[in-house]
Amino acid sequence: MSPVTSAASSAAGKPARHDVAIAGAGLGGLALALSLRQGLGDEARILIADPALAGPVRDGRASAIAAGARHLLDAVGAWQRVAAEAQPMTAMEITDSRPGDAARPVFLSFDGEVPAAGPSGDSEPFAHMVPNAPLQQAMIELARERGIALVASSIVQMAAKPAAAEFRLGDGGEHRASLLCACDGGRSKLRALAGISTVGWSYEQSAIVLTVGHERDHGGKAIEHFLPAGPFAILPLTGRRCSIVWTETTEAAKRLLALPPVLFHDELERRFGLFLGAIEVLDQPRAYPLGLQVARRFVADRLALVADAAHIIHPIAGQGINMGFRDVAALAEAVTDAARLGLDIGGPDVLERYQRWRRFDTLAMGVATDGLNRLFSNRSDVLRLVRDVGLGIVDRLPRLKDFFIRDAAGLGGSVPKLLRGEAL
Repeated sequence: MSPVTSAASSAAGKPARHDVAIAGAGLGGLALALSLRQGLGDEARILIADPALAGPVRDGRASAIAAGARHLLDAVGAWQRVAAEAQPMTAMEITDSRPGDAARPVFLSFDGEVPAAGPSGDSEPFAHMVPNAPLQQAMIELARERGIALVASSIVQMAAKPAAAEFRLGDGGEHRASLLCACDGGRSKLRALAGISTVGWSYEQSAIVLTVGHERDHGGKAIEHFLPAGPFAILPLTGRRCSIVWTETTEAAKRLLALPPVLFHDELERRFGLFLGAIEVLDQPRAYPLGLQVARRFVADRLALVADAAHIIHPIAGQGINMGFRDVAALAEAVTDAARLGLDIGGPDVLERYQRWRRFDTLAMGVATDGLNRLFSNRSDVLRLVRDVGLGIVDRLPRLKDFFIRDAAGLGGSVPKLLRGEAL
């Protein structure tokens, strides 16, 4: 169903009907639509509504796509379109230091590979760095090709009825869907309309995000410097470039972004170091506030919360977008299984299966990232000694390291089919 026919149906006084309607055309919403297209088949009526579809993709950030999430993107046909821009992580090093320290001893390092999905016995990178904009654009184009309706409008009203969710778009169109999915971010309109509250807090920190060019090859190595204000992550991109995620207190971040370019460069270099030679800022640095936020429920009548609409965690472990892809894989599998059994895809049993599958993992990751941030974002010499000893112990236990890296790759616990590289 095209956006034009959808609008025409509703304008005639008869609500346009969909099997699934998705609010939000970010990476999570697009991945969900493509996953459901694969699982439900070409006849399924799937709608994505987002005002941002009216213009070009403007996200200048890059994401660490874990192995499990890459399997999902590969299964729905999106990975092939961005593979040339994906930089595999060959290794990861963790240091604990202060800005300007001459020596930054490595307390923990990880090999960059995990066992590949399937019986081949091969290995694969535990993560790739991918620019968000080309990935999102590729998924939008793929959604259009696969007959997913894309509407540049937002959902402004909704009501759950026994047989379907009824909703109205900002363009005035009336619609009905068996299942409504909120992929509309941390300030989710649908979550608010459903009366679902959240629990969480601000860290009074912001992440400064920018891209840096450098003289020497990075070799695919990711580095996370734990500094007193928070982690300073150097994440490899293709070519001689890195994505920087630089955590500071919110006030300090404002001051840094207000500096003249030459002074900002000096502060950046103090933290980055000279191990890759001279560096230069390649884009406009931006700051994003950090906090923990988890919805008290992930579902309501005819509604599922996905990705940032359900949870926001600290980026200290690079798991934010990957937690969203885990949501996508779990919900798509629950919906597809129900459809094949002839069940109501938006019924309470389907939604409760999704919530059980994702809620514990989300809470556990939220607790873990919150604890890590509190442990490392401080100036206590005592805590610094304790954490450095702990990192050193983990570094000497290969099985424990393998467990951590496999979990970070999205391959630990109860893994949905798409994250294992299996089609729905």
